[in-house]
Amino acid sequence: MISILRNLLSISMAGLFLCLSSLATAAGWPEKPVRVIVAYPPGGVSDTVTRALADRLAEQLSASFVVENKGGAGATIAMGEVARARPDGYTLVFASISPLSLSPLQRKLSYDAEADIQPVASVMVSPVILLGTPAFKGKGFADVIDASRAAPGSLRWATSGQGSVGHLMLEQLQQLANIELTHIPYKGAGQQLTDGIGGQYELISTNMSPALMAQIESGAFRPLAVAAAERVAFLPDVPTFSELGYAGAGKQSVFGFFAPAGVDAETLARMNAEINKAVAHPGIAALLKDSHNLPLAGDPAQFSELIKADAEANRKLIESAGLTFE
Repeated sequence: MISILRNLLSISMAGLFLCLSSLATAAGWPEKPVRVIVAYPPGGVSDTVTRALADRLAEQLSASFVVENKGGAGATIAMGEVARARPDGYTLVFASISPLSLSPLQRKLSYDAEADIQPVASVMVSPVILLGTPAFKGKGFADVIDASRAAPGSLRWATSGQGSVGHLMLEQLQQLANIELTHIPYKGAGQQLTDGIGGQYELISTNMSPALMAQIESGAFRPLAVAAAERVAFLPDVPTFSELGYAGAGKQSVFGFFAPAGVDAETLARMNAEINKAVAHPGIAALLKDSHNLPLAGDPAQFSELIKADAEANRKLIESAGLTFE
């Protein structure tokens, strides 16, 4: 998936707009208010980004975009609601790709990830970073490998939950490095971070955020590796998993907009072009940079291929690791 992301990140925004400009002016959408669902609770980075994009789209199109939050169950509640909506372009959801590429592999859902949901536009990549807590006595990533080989299971790795992206990263690293780690699953990131600061475990994998960056800058957490196509500007001295020789462990969180399946091609192209234009706006670009996320442009077909590639990689990992979920 990282190679696909690298290709998408290198797309020229100017070129993308030129090739879509005729489509962007052909459709009548929107002719009434657009409902935009955030698949997460209020106050987080995803909520902030969605509301900023909704405001930007409203200005671009002289239309109304009404944002509401429907968090819970790893974004599958919101995704299920969108799957049941009319495919007329007036219901969108902002979410990560996990409810399409990971959740269906773990449990039965109220929607069919391939048949009921239409990817509209990718928006951003949120790098997942591996950090050492005050309980971790090593200085770098090599010490994770060395300590795990010297004393299998001695390092405790906290994630936001069983079957989360961080959990899959842990499982993949165990396989690639032939090491044993102890998984500490939490129900979300809040308590996970609090316990990490308190040294209740040695390692934590989580998405970047301003709050996490503040803890890194204070010295509470030591960054060891980042899951990204290349080193990130806000942590230039931190190597990627690819650089360290473990590219397969470099799981990333990709976010974007989705609609009910069946939206007509003209409306879909219009929505995609306008969202790409909004993401390229200096104000949105600055917001993404400040929240430590990377902009990701692309058309619906590219977004769909990225999701399919991630789902296949997840399926293979889950099968090879023998993971089961309740």
